[in-house]
Amino acid sequence: MNTWFIIAQILGVITLSFEFLSYQIKNKSKYFLTTGISSFFWMTMFVAMGLATGMSTQLSLIVAATYSTIRNLVFWRIFTKNTPKSKEIGINFLLFMIVVALIAGTLAIANSPAQVRWLHIIGLIAALGFVIGQYLPGVHYVRITVVLYALVVIVTQTPVNILEGNFRWNIMGILIEVAKISSVIIFYLRFAKDEKKPQLQFAKPEALVVSTIKQS
Repeated sequence: MNTWFIIAQILGVITLSFEFLSYQIKNKSKYFLTTGISSFFWMTMFVAMGLATGMSTQLSLIVAATYSTIRNLVFWRIFTKNTPKSKEIGINFLLFMIVVALIAGTLAIANSPAQVRWLHIIGLIAALGFVIGQYLPGVHYVRITVVLYALVVIVTQTPVNILEGNFRWNIMGILIEVAKISSVIIFYLRFAKDEKKPQLQFAKPEALVVSTIKQS
């Protein structure tokens, strides 16, 4: 069996653990730290999978995972500080990362095999939706968008997308996305009757000022 394929599965087990844990967390800063660590191992898994099955079909996923690692760790610092200045920086950073995602995603799509390009286009759209969903206040947007994104990524780890090499399925890649979806389901089962608001509502500084004035 290809050594790189085995390494990819080991990295996938680590990723799976962090991914499942992250969607059980309500606190935004802790969520971003956990999923940031997960994204790093996710990226290395795709690199190993590319070395096993053909780098061209994994390129857009490697780009997405690297981008995800940087984004999550920066958002972790922003949400941890939770000041008007950090929130302003956060909004600007979000817009910047959306532009980066569009550029990087377009380049990765252009370099992907023509027969699976449609899949990577859908993946880019789902990824952008997830990025925005992560940033929005509350616990729901991130979980709804991650389920949609996970479904697309699952398809990329099947023979629909893997065109080279001896291994036609990235089983661990599929299990990671299934773990995300399962974690979201369990989260809602756990907190279905919990009416408490999320620990952090992240909004524009001016919105907070208006809210404060009204309350006073």
